[in-house]
Amino acid sequence: MVGGLRSWPTLGRVTTPEADESQAPRPEERLERAVRAAEQALIEYEIAVETFRVEVENFSRLHDQRLGPLYARIEELDAQIAEAKAARTGDPEDLRRAEEARARVLPMPGVEELLHGWMDGDGLFPEAAAMLTDQAVRPPERVRPSEEARKLYRELARKAHPDLAQEAAEQQRREEFLIRVNAAYARGDEALLRELAEEWAAGPVPPERRPSAAEELYARLEWLAQRKELLTLVARELEDGAIAGMLRLAPDDPDGLLEEIAGRLRADIAQRETELAGTQAQG
Repeated sequence: MVGGLRSWPTLGRVTTPEADESQAPRPEERLERAVRAAEQALIEYEIAVETFRVEVENFSRLHDQRLGPLYARIEELDAQIAEAKAARTGDPEDLRRAEEARARVLPMPGVEELLHGWMDGDGLFPEAAAMLTDQAVRPPERVRPSEEARKLYRELARKAHPDLAQEAAEQQRREEFLIRVNAAYARGDEALLRELAEEWAAGPVPPERRPSAAEELYARLEWLAQRKELLTLVARELEDGAIAGMLRLAPDDPDGLLEEIAGRLRADIAQRETELAGTQAQG
């Protein structure tokens, strides 16, 4: 995006004495336009990356809430099967495998946070147990910003973006304001986004930045290029993640994809329960 803005055609010169000097373009005029275009393009890119990050985060939360208990149940059954086999054979290798399987089930620090409240040190919470037994369960908490929330977020991000400010104090004010905007958008809080829009509209209008030296403008373009490279790395990391891969499989129906996976996991659970019953009967 930015790298292509460094090649500029030679500016025309006034060749007749009659020409009005006020019509001659300033040497930095085209460079200034390039910087403004690069700034706007970077802002749009940042909005796209942040929007995608929120989508991945929300889907990741829903994935853990719906499928986490099923994966935990499978690990528990694997441990019980290994323990039943070890108890029946007494073989040292079977005993070692049983210990390893049980170790994978034991709660680790932070597991409650990882499973978003579906499991604690004593095992599954009532909501998780209810889901595994096909009983009624409260729907998982989810955040999906409305179209109006997305519109408000994009407008605020464009108006208040720190890249549009030159003074350090104004950049800091904008950064702090956008932190609040991002937090409200991540929660899908449309009402708060409206309040923030009113707050910004009532605030001081920052002075327009007009670079005066070509060197400063080139430095600005370089910074914008570096910023875009950083965002590209963030976007690539998101896209290469397992959650984003799942989203690509069913972009129009992620809930249906989760339900399909849950169905397969329930079938695996039923198979393991049958295997466990058979192993215990042999003992």
